[in-house]
Amino acid sequence: MEHSRPRSGERTERVEAYLGLGSNLGDRAANLWEATRRLGELRGCTVERSSRLYETAPVGPQEQAWFLNAVLSVQTSLSPHDLLRAAKQIERDMGRVPGERWGPRLIDIDVLLFGEKRIASAELTVPHPELWRRRFVLVPLADVVPSGPLADEVRGRLEELGEQQELRPWPA
Repeated sequence: MEHSRPRSGERTERVEAYLGLGSNLGDRAANLWEATRRLGELRGCTVERSSRLYETAPVGPQEQAWFLNAVLSVQTSLSPHDLLRAAKQIERDMGRVPGERWGPRLIDIDVLLFGEKRIASAELTVPHPELWRRRFVLVPLADVVPSGPLADEVRGRLEELGEQQELRPWPA
């Protein structure tokens, strides 16, 4: 009997990672569902939980449509950098083109957390550098984080932020 070996970048142990998704162009909900489907089809990646969708005011240029945002919990045997590369490939395959920072986008997929890892490289920073300052990420993250220290931290950070960033469940 042959044993399968992990491919390059794939690890044998699985790690829980959290991914942030956002879209404000086209059919925003369909874009999030399609990205979720594609992430679930990645070898070495299983979508465990998905938050509900939230509609949020744009951060950055305000002359753009509101975003729909969600957070996924995934179990993955991919390395953090391979997970990021796969997410960016999904963005390109779905039609995302480079544009202005914090500008309109068909789909955005960010690696928010990767197990207990802290990463600071040119390509990837984990935890995501804006994670703790963005209500539109923390509210859906609270939907999918199991009880425990991370859930407590998310709740505490949300209390610190207050209601300063407009966000509403979607559909309303």
